[in-house]
Amino acid sequence: MITRRRMLSILGGMTALPLMGANGFASPQKWQGIALGAEASIVLDHPDADRLIEMARLEMIRLENIFSLYKGNSQLSQLNRTGQLSAPALELVELLHLSARLHRETGGIFDPTIQPLWDLYAQEYAAGSTPSKADIAATQAKIGMNKVVIGSDQIRFAVPGMGLTFNGIAQGFIADKVTHFLRQEGIQNVLVNTGEIAAMGHAPNGQPWPVTLQETQETLGLADQAIATSAPRGTHFDPAGEIGHILHPELGQPGGQWRSLSVVDASAARADGLSTAFCLMDSEQIDTVEGAHKVLFGAALQS
Repeated sequence: MITRRRMLSILGGMTALPLMGANGFASPQKWQGIALGAEASIVLDHPDADRLIEMARLEMIRLENIFSLYKGNSQLSQLNRTGQLSAPALELVELLHLSARLHRETGGIFDPTIQPLWDLYAQEYAAGSTPSKADIAATQAKIGMNKVVIGSDQIRFAVPGMGLTFNGIAQGFIADKVTHFLRQEGIQNVLVNTGEIAAMGHAPNGQPWPVTLQETQETLGLADQAIATSAPRGTHFDPAGEIGHILHPELGQPGGQWRSLSVVDASAARADGLSTAFCLMDSEQIDTVEGAHKVLFGAALQS
């Protein structure tokens, strides 16, 4: 099964990284690996970079063990399997509250309870079929953030058969958490890429961190900012690539107004969630969402 967001970190934004240290610092160290199934990297210009990068990598692993859909022992998998979770991690409660806030701000378009509908589409297309209207309607009855009961001591689903996915926000959330972790260690300048990108401070050459968007080839300079990209057909259910992976919770159908869309914000998690929702919304709907974010539109998606 192809997951919802795995290709987007590669297709949506690539970093043009400096190769030499500057201002008397050590040469920058770069770690590359995988986080939540996406290519990940950390670039750090610091004399103790190796130790700090290893600590940040372990923090990514810890957080992935909370949010992964595909690790059977993750907290998210346990919740989806049983419909309830006692003693949830603080980060899980925090991300659920952030998701609920984005759900309200986007008029319900951002909705991590979409997972049962995504499973339906994935299973039907894998079997060479398409979901029926009746199956879609029945599955939509299991969708809605108002059906998730969020408490510090327990999280539970109000309706049987529900499921959560954080594939539209967890990569950004983890980028924020790793950046915060390194800030607490005294780091002022770092680039964290977990599939979405958080840039703290400046690059080793003293300039903002450069990030280039693949579709438009536009290069941005990020300083204490984050960027996230969504592409509805970057991953698809069908061999022809026409049935995109981002589903509209109200319509019950694959959606997408834009071939790709990026959001710049102070928070990578917020940028991630907004880019997921905004790719399903037209420009007038997007304009109604308040905040300090900036939207970078790709070409309109022709249906």
